Amino acid sequence: MFPETFSSYLFLKQIHIACVIVSASGFFVRGVWMIARPQLLTLRWVKVAPHVVDTVLLLSALGMVFQAHFSPLQHPWLAAKIAGLLLYIVLGSIALKRGRTRAVRITAFAGALATLGYITSVAYTKSALPL
Repeated sequence: MFPETFSSYLFLKQIHIACVIVSASGFFVRGVWMIARPQLLTLRWVKVAPHVVDTVLLLSALGMVFQAHFSPLQHPWLAAKIAGLLLYIVLGSIALKRGRTRAVRITAFAGALATLGYITSVAYTKSALPL
């Protein structure tokens, strides 16, 4: 990587990390609201804001992958992170929308938070088995 590419990579990484924090915090708050005050989940900004943040999160991730020439086939930790992300999306969707009972939603919420912890540890350690 050339210096200008490296600095743009670091910029994308900072954006990515900031979006992870905002996205995870927002998910946690929405999960608490799902349990305690579900009517708050119907507010328009609560429905729109996560999509904006997650779009920036995804674009920054793709930018880093392309700049660093990473491939999930060559970097097992990246494949694990992507698989974890897909599981997190499914569990999050069940927790906040699709779960038919409160118990199912709460269980999916806990699973999504655990998956988020796994994704974060994989990103930090660059290992598919971070523990």
